[in-house]
Amino acid sequence: MAGTADYVRTAIDRTQGRSMVLTTGGVVASEHPLASQAGASVLARGGHAVDAAIAANAAMGVVAPMMNGIGGDLFAIVRDAATGALHGLNGSGPAPAALSIDALRARGATRMPQSGILSVTVPGAVAAWSTLSGRFGRLPLGDVLAPAIRMAGEGVPVAEITAAEWEGSEALLRADPEASRVYLPGGRPPRAGELFRNPDLADSYRRLAAEGRDAFYTGDIARRVVACSTRHSGAIAAADLAGYDAEWVAPLSTTYRGWTVYELPPNGQGISALMMLNLLELFPIGRYGHNSAEALHTLIEAKKLAYADMARHLADPAFHAVPVETLLSKEYAACRAREIDPWHAHPGVAPCGLPTRGGDTTYLSAVDRDGNVVSLIQSNFANFGSGLVPEGAGFVLQSRGGLFTLDPAHPNALAPGKRPLHTIIPGFMSGPGGHMAFGIMGGWNQSQAHAQFVSNVVDHGMNIQAALEAARVTKLTFDGCDVIMESRVAAGARHDLQARGHEIELQGAFSSLVGGGQCVSRDPATGVNAGASDPRKDGAAIPEPLF
Repeated sequence: MAGTADYVRTAIDRTQGRSMVLTTGGVVASEHPLASQAGASVLARGGHAVDAAIAANAAMGVVAPMMNGIGGDLFAIVRDAATGALHGLNGSGPAPAALSIDALRARGATRMPQSGILSVTVPGAVAAWSTLSGRFGRLPLGDVLAPAIRMAGEGVPVAEITAAEWEGSEALLRADPEASRVYLPGGRPPRAGELFRNPDLADSYRRLAAEGRDAFYTGDIARRVVACSTRHSGAIAAADLAGYDAEWVAPLSTTYRGWTVYELPPNGQGISALMMLNLLELFPIGRYGHNSAEALHTLIEAKKLAYADMARHLADPAFHAVPVETLLSKEYAACRAREIDPWHAHPGVAPCGLPTRGGDTTYLSAVDRDGNVVSLIQSNFANFGSGLVPEGAGFVLQSRGGLFTLDPAHPNALAPGKRPLHTIIPGFMSGPGGHMAFGIMGGWNQSQAHAQFVSNVVDHGMNIQAALEAARVTKLTFDGCDVIMESRVAAGARHDLQARGHEIELQGAFSSLVGGGQCVSRDPATGVNAGASDPRKDGAAIPEPLF
């Protein structure tokens, strides 16, 4: 992270559009100001960073229901200030016991459904909240959920970007009467600035506040979820919910030019970001210059290599031995790096059968005044997930099962009780600038966006706000030479990349296709916390009220 002199220089002449939030109190960064405010208010009442993250996540389920909610999954990394230890949490749920390749083929399926009840896996978010709160929380869950309960009951104005994303899901929501009732008030998606209320979700949150996780996995909410599955001829049974819990996992890491970068292990794609960084470390990215043709070409080609390995090997490690140690070794990176041609774009590294859709996720991060830090990501997978709402529950069920394959020979093949490969990943890094919790949303964009963020900080000396705002590129497909690029990348660099064979899909200056992110950081030497929020989203970094 930049020093004082760097702050002064970039304040005089800078490329970032807004400043970091700097405070000795806590900070919450999310993609909606009211969600960040909910988390900050919990910090002001003495809450832990985990309490703030849960409060913000619950609020996000109200204000951006297409992205996330208690019908989805959750992953988190927590830094415990007392010990300095990092703790990873996998809150992703498995396929129902009655859902198998044979069962789907008997229904005529030739590929995994991308919406509807057969795309639904067991939602893990509430179990993750319970597990996080039980280990680190300082406040009762009722206090933590209180801001979100009030928002859902009284209503909140719909934000600009949220309104546009909501409108894009109108057809999906109309296909389910309950989804239409809840999310198409007045028969249409709410417009920017219109008040949206969700009293059913407020009631579900009240049940969670009173009964904890049992309300969701064995109580009233569980009965509503099973009834929804039965009504749509699905596979989710009461035993699938009752038998689920989130899992503590050890984060994976790699070093990058003096920093240590952390991601969660499979079944998430985070290892791909670490593999990309291992490849980038073998090239003088800083000397190339930020978003130069040389730097971007190397990044894009490194992405192809890392994602090809991900597509081949990543799956639920309880069902398939993922060669994590080999994939993360510097020796393996050195071998793979030889496949990067500095003058030509490679049209494909290896075939894969992973769907390219799905990128509707919320990321948020929180740091408290004690230096506890949380990196949290939560998702429905596709916009409004499966498109199905359990009657009276006020939330959609995710469609995360859509990432399974029906190829029985593939590590990520559908199986009862198995978790699918996940796109959503929280990031964390520690080094000369302190500790940073970061994440950038958007399906298969995420690992490559993480690598760009880390490179912006480490190779180019950007502060966390500048690193989030900087123009990004992304390749959402696995084969071919297509690449999505924001128009802020210099024309000269774009022309050079085209000469190397890259097929550029030029977007606007701040495109949602390259994802939106959030970040908080902690400087242990000074006790100063910082927050940053990506202008590609409606969000903000909000400090804890100190007075």
